[in-house]
Parts: sequence; C-alpha cells; structure tokens
Amino acid sequence: MARRRQTSRRKRGFGAGFLRMLFLVLILAAGAGAAWLVFEPFGPTTETFVEIAPGSSFMRVGRQLEAAGIVRSRYGFDVVRWWKHGTLKAGEYRFDHPAAAIDVYARIARGDVFTKAVTIPEGANIFEIAARLEQAGFGEQQKFLDAAAKQVSLVTDLDPGAKSLEGYLFPDTYHFQRKVTPAQICAAMVRRFRAVAGQIGLKGNVHRVVTLASLVERETALDAERPLVASVLANRLAKKMPLMTDPSVIYGLEVEGRWRGVIHESDLKLNTPYNTYLHAGLPPGPVANPGLRSLRAAMAPAKTDYLYFVAAGADPQGGSLFSSTIEEHAHNVAGYRHAVKKAGGQ
Repeated sequence: MARRRQTSRRKRGFGAGFLRMLFLVLILAAGAGAAWLVFEPFGPTTETFVEIAPGSSFMRVGRQLEAAGIVRSRYGFDVVRWWKHGTLKAGEYRFDHPAAAIDVYARIARGDVFTKAVTIPEGANIFEIAARLEQAGFGEQQKFLDAAAKQVSLVTDLDPGAKSLEGYLFPDTYHFQRKVTPAQICAAMVRRFRAVAGQIGLKGNVHRVVTLASLVERETALDAERPLVASVLANRLAKKMPLMTDPSVIYGLEVEGRWRGVIHESDLKLNTPYNTYLHAGLPPGPVANPGLRSLRAAMAPAKTDYLYFVAAGADPQGGSLFSSTIEEHAHNVAGYRHAVKKAGGQ
C-alpha cells in the first residue's frame, strides 16, 4: 500500500511540473512572438503615405498602419503602445522602407509628419509667391492669389485698408504638408510676419512702413544700402516729390495683367494707381513682401539729404549711386551708361 501511494505522488508531481514547463514555454513563445512583431522590420519598399486624422484612437491607428502594410500586425503596434504609453500626433506620414513597429510608433509619437520645403525670397510679391508654390506642388497659382485676397482679415488690425496680404507674407523657408490649403499657407506666412514685427518693435503706421519697406526691398539687394534707399524715398515724400520708382510701376502692370517682363517708356505713362511717376506719395499698398532688414530700414531711414539714386541692380559695379541734386544724378546716370557700354551692354 505504501508503495502505491508513493507512485501516485510521483505521478502528480510529474504532471504539475509538466504543466509548469508547458506554461513557461508558452510564455516564452508569446514573448518571442511579441518581440518579433515589435522589433522585426516590416513595411513597404516604395513610397507610401498614411494620414492620421485628429482624434484617432490607438486601435484605429493600428488598423490603418496594418491595412497600409506599414506594420505586420496591429497587435504588435498595440504592444508598443501599451509599453510606451505615449500620445500619437495627427498628420500625414511617409514610409518608404521596412521599419520595426517600435520605430513606426516613435515617429508618430514625436509627430514626424511628412512636409515639403518651399523658400520664399525677400522681395517676392504675391504673383511670384503663387508661382513658387505651384512649382513646389502646393496647388494652382490662382487659388493662392484668391486666398491672399480673401484672407485679408488676418491683417486688418495692422492695416485696416489692406486689399490683400501683399507685404505681410513674410519671406522665409516654410515646411508644409502635402495637403495644406492656400488659406493655411497664408496664415502661416502672416504668423511669421507678426513674429518678426514683434521682434523689431514694428508699430504705428504699419501700412506706411511695410509699403516703404517693399520699395526698398525691390530697389536694392545690398544690406548697407537699404537705409540709404529708404532715406531717398522718405526725403522725396517729405518734399512731396513723386517717388518715380520702377518697381511700383511694374507692380501696377502685374495687377492689371499687362506686365511684359521688361519695362518700357510707355509703361511709365500708363495711369495705374501704382504709377509713382504720375501719382505723388506712396503707392496704394506694398508692392512686395519685405524681409527683416528692409523693414528695419523703413522704420529708421538714414539721415541724408539724398533725393536721387541709380539703383544697385542697374549698376555694373554692383552699388547704387546716391545724389542730392538733379545735376549730380544726371552725372551718375551718364557714368552708369558709360560703364554699361564699356562692359559690353546695350
């Protein structure tokens, strides 16, 4: 009898040990499977986009990623989410090579959304900005121009009479998502303008400063000359002399769709609101979007008695020629023309 009871206990002990061993094996297998789902690279080898909508649940994001072939299994993504306890950021994400689920999760948690860069140079006007945006793949030019007119409420506190966002679309390099709207682009550029305006303390008659700065921006690309150009314009305004600036004439032609790429003598006689040969004072509004240095120059022009200059863009030597009298100006113009001929120009 004693032997039978001992044998029975051995059998029960063997059975319990086997179950424990089986349970351990299952746990290890599950762990290995989870590690495989989490750490083993998976995904597309060609460009694939996934857009995560604001407010998407973790489960929905996992399903999206699985359906798009970004992760092997939504459950592996859930394991990472359970482990990391992070917050996923909405936006469009670009995947073009296999990656581990943990890496996919990290990208979405830090908001590494796909964007394209576009650079807006200092002095670009809305027509040039619209062309650059279309070239960069951000929609048709006309849609941006329409938005720049419709979104004028973005700057009414700065410039109550503004007819468009011209002058307030700050030149910079921007990174936009593929599906950004023209209205969102305008808002981003105006926000940048406001940040710079706050940085330099722009206040008072903002319309006048920005309009003057836009002329400075189009007249010279040399930083040292900006305050001098601003002084010429300010001095002429003070004396009620026509500004006679070609950039404003050109802008008027662009607004009316009559710009031919080169300014002609007949253009200077065409009566548009922006023709500063025919109309005294500043043009109705900015003719371009000035950068920080031109804004500063317009806020604080140099103290000079200059009334004339031959623009840097026309000078073969690369610098503007400033003068206080019409005689000096005529001499500078003659010298410029001689230099052009000597350089082989027309």
